[in-house]
Amino acid sequence: MEPFEIVMTIINTLAVIAIPVVSVMMGHHLQNRSEKRKDKMNIFQCLMTHRATGWANPVAVDALNTIDIVFANSEAVCQQWHKLFDKYRPEILYQEQYKEQCKLLELMAIDLGYKDKITWDTIQSPYYPVGLSQQAERNTEIMKGQLAWAKAAEQFANSIQPNNSPTVATSTEKENTNGSN
Repeated sequence: MEPFEIVMTIINTLAVIAIPVVSVMMGHHLQNRSEKRKDKMNIFQCLMTHRATGWANPVAVDALNTIDIVFANSEAVCQQWHKLFDKYRPEILYQEQYKEQCKLLELMAIDLGYKDKITWDTIQSPYYPVGLSQQAERNTEIMKGQLAWAKAAEQFANSIQPNNSPTVATSTEKENTNGSN
């Protein structure tokens, strides 16, 4: 066998062994990348969906709590999340919190490759129908009314004095009394 044939045989053997290994590794890498993007997209979609009604519902809270994990390789997103988290205090106005929420969504959109497709205007223009707003107001009024009734009932119950009439003896107490005579 000539040296050229030996080299070609070695190259072909290495190729037969290496190609499946490399293709499996590439497939695994692409699948991981796809899963990471899917996780990022789920968080982004959840927060975009709930931006009109607020992020104080369990699904949005879960999404917020996974940002540090899912967007770990996006320093800008993680920094903005921590900035927003610091704004979640009672003394901070909602408008300031909302502005930071929109910045977070904007950075997520950029990270996902939607820089020119999902703009600041898109983020700040959610659909929120008037009927849904009116229903939320009615539900709040109902809950306030129920709370007022519960407080009034508690005050009424506390204002009633215990009855000072003699207690009725139970059958056991009567037997003990009769047996001692």
